[in-house]
Amino acid sequence: MPLPGPNEAVLYNGTIDCAKKTITREGIRGLYKGMGAPLCGVAPIFAISFYGFGLGKQLIKRSDNVELSPLQLFYAGAFSGIFTTVIMAPGERIKCLLQIQQGDAKPRYNGPIDCTKQLYKNGGIPNIFKGTCATLLRDVPASGMYFMTYECLKKWMSSEDGKTGILQTIVAGGFAGIANWIVGMPPDVLKSRLQSAPDGTYKNGIRDVFVVLMKEEGPKALYKGCVPVMLRAFPANAACFLGFEVAIKFLNWLLPNA
Repeated sequence: MPLPGPNEAVLYNGTIDCAKKTITREGIRGLYKGMGAPLCGVAPIFAISFYGFGLGKQLIKRSDNVELSPLQLFYAGAFSGIFTTVIMAPGERIKCLLQIQQGDAKPRYNGPIDCTKQLYKNGGIPNIFKGTCATLLRDVPASGMYFMTYECLKKWMSSEDGKTGILQTIVAGGFAGIANWIVGMPPDVLKSRLQSAPDGTYKNGIRDVFVVLMKEEGPKALYKGCVPVMLRAFPANAACFLGFEVAIKFLNWLLPNA
């Protein structure tokens, strides 16, 4: 949400008010504004994320017979966050800029491609990747918590032979998504403020964003918008891990000797 200027009212008074005003002004499509860029990257992002987690486990593991501790799983997951940031940062930048455009005003950007062109024209590649360090601060610890929570819950709910069913996968994946955003929400708020602000607003980057936010809105602002995020986190990540486990079983069946 764009910050109100002096003597201006807040644009939205909570999640329900935001949904009502968005649908009234822009229709149902307004709820999906700015999703083109993230959707284009979602498949490679998750592929790289799971690959990074697997690679992280291989780097940490001393022996195939030794199980990783929760802390080691966290480190492996955090390692995957470094990989995803490369793709996530520009997509997040474009998404933030598109989402703060109000439907009743003349839009500055006519979609993701136009936004990318204008960003490149006005600042080159660095302008498109603005907020990369902030994205890294979000994705590294959040990814660590994400994979650690999933692996620990899956192991805790597995049967004596170590197998897990669909229900266990859904529950573990859903709570992994919630854990991811509990850790990632504060840096995500800071990142979004930085990426959507006009050039020159925060000269010292995310540090200035944090100082201004604490001064003007207080610590509660770090979890602003957490309700819709958490409502999405469980089903979205339950589906993600379920899809991953099904894909792994299918590939093992299709290519048993690979």
